[in-house]
Amino acid sequence: MQIVQHSQQTLKTALISKNPKLVSQYEKLDAREQRLMNEAFQPASELFGPITLHSQSDWITSHPEAPQDFEAFFSNPYRKTPSPEKHSIYIQSIGALGNTRVISEEYIKWLKGYCEAFFYGLKVKLLEPVSVSATRCSFRVNDHTHNLQIHAGQILNFLKKKKPNDAFCVVGITMIDLYPRDSWNFVFGQASLTDGVGIFSFARYGRDFYTSHYEGKVKKLQKKSSNDYSIFDNYCVPEVTSVLLLRSCKTLTHEIGHIFGLRHCQWLTCLMQGSNHLEEADRRPLNLCPICLRKLQCAIGFSIVERYKALVRWIDDESSDTPRATPKHSREDNVNLPKPVEAFKEWKEWIIKCLAVLQK
Repeated sequence: MQIVQHSQQTLKTALISKNPKLVSQYEKLDAREQRLMNEAFQPASELFGPITLHSQSDWITSHPEAPQDFEAFFSNPYRKTPSPEKHSIYIQSIGALGNTRVISEEYIKWLKGYCEAFFYGLKVKLLEPVSVSATRCSFRVNDHTHNLQIHAGQILNFLKKKKPNDAFCVVGITMIDLYPRDSWNFVFGQASLTDGVGIFSFARYGRDFYTSHYEGKVKKLQKKSSNDYSIFDNYCVPEVTSVLLLRSCKTLTHEIGHIFGLRHCQWLTCLMQGSNHLEEADRRPLNLCPICLRKLQCAIGFSIVERYKALVRWIDDESSDTPRATPKHSREDNVNLPKPVEAFKEWKEWIIKCLAVLQK
């Protein structure tokens, strides 16, 4: 195991910058917010720790890239920020997300509520679900896994055309595996910062995906033409488990973070760390480090205290075991998603510690 340990001065510069204008901007922040963010360069901090690398296959080792400090983020000419006219995040589901309509609806409501708290200050809206055939994207059977895949780049083009006028971004989510080009095996997701669109698949987060008995395997692709999408009729949908819910929450907020211009974090343990495999992705926390938190606050303009309070409210409301009924559903339709209660309970305890620092 290797620990990525930066010096106090390096972390302080990454957070605050040496640029006088950005230093002045930081000094104008609420003193309580500064106190929390300064935990980034406190060696004995109980809130933010260094990154640990467990193998040579971890992201930082296998994908060398220049670290992005706050100044690099702020100065990026291609970075886009929300405006009063474009202040909404839209989520577009493609294909079924659960093995029943009710589970699909509850799953996407869970993600919507989580994103509203995480990106506090922005509206999160749901677009009407669409079938794969509606996207007119290319598809194939993967030579290695023998499961269906849809073309990520063509989905982005579809989302770009559907982007509402008030959208800061539109993110598509699907339970169908993705590929970006013929020469690639797969991709978890793909995004266009300039167009403000992204597509992310949770297919590989299902517990049976890599097993021989995965029900989504297709021995041979039989289709009459490239316009025949009947193969997707009643296609396998992974069971929505607590692990899948947790992974999808992390992935969705991580990838939307990229659309805001946040690059992979190499400073401290953080949601924005890159991941090469599921084990590494599972090690990522739900929270942002202070450097990435400052970037997101700069983009959206939220109060950190109010954002953390919103997250606690969401955890209290949504992480219970009480099934919900909606006017559209009968009593028999009540659904109780297998929520990752323990993971969010631990995160709530961490947030409360942050609020204690903020409210001193």
